[in-house]
Amino acid sequence: MFKLFWVTNSDEVIDLDWEIKISEELENNIWQVALDILETPYEIIILAPIAWIELEDIDLTVNKSVLTIKWFRPKPEIYSNDIIIRNNECFWWNFLRNVILPENLDFDSIKASLENNLLIITIQKLKFSKHSIKINRVEI
Repeated sequence: MFKLFWVTNSDEVIDLDWEIKISEELENNIWQVALDILETPYEIIILAPIAWIELEDIDLTVNKSVLTIKWFRPKPEIYSNDIIIRNNECFWWNFLRNVILPENLDFDSIKASLENNLLIITIQKLKFSKHSIKINRVEI
């Protein structure tokens, strides 16, 4: 059950109680993690807050230019059949997130680290040489 408060224009507060039951169908769903994508002149940085997960439990794959972040966060044993859940905002079960990346990245340079429950993925940009191209005039 969770509390929902509605404030009207007359400053009247309406207090509503709703009961939410987590069904087995919901438990089998795949959740998406929120993430930020940052860009510097030299790299792309992806930040994903993921608590209660070890780095070795995260599956990172790249197929063409799609990065997939996947893991399973099991529900702790404290959640048993005889417990009443008063507030349910934590997400358990499977997580999956696909990120379409630009093609100008060095996919062999992907690095991932986990700092204070924040997954940090960095991908270096490809370096292209810059030079002027002379255009020749063709006489017909």
